[in-house]
Amino acid sequence: MKWFGRRRAAAARRQDRREQLSEVQRHLEEFVRSRPGVEAFVEPATTVTPPTVLLVAATGEWTRRRIGDRSTLDGLAQGLRVPVYDVQLVGYPQRMRDWNARAKQDRDPDPA
Repeated sequence: MKWFGRRRAAAARRQDRREQLSEVQRHLEEFVRSRPGVEAFVEPATTVTPPTVLLVAATGEWTRRRIGDRSTLDGLAQGLRVPVYDVQLVGYPQRMRDWNARAKQDRDPDPA
């Protein structure tokens, strides 16, 4: 690949990342705007995935999205005005577990 081809490919990758971040930002903004009492929980990067943010509403409903890095999340959280917690320090909220249990029960009313 020639030098100019590499530059174009790198520019295309940067553009793709910006578009993905914009899509994630729109989703998170919609979630926060449409639900009360939303809090953000940062999940660390793994060998397979980058860091993720978990938004949990007061009802326990939740959504998870990949984020580029912690500074990206800090900027988003400040704009959305939601508190941010490290899931490794505080764990997952009980209301989220309760929500998951109710959702599972609604899907499988008769487990026998």
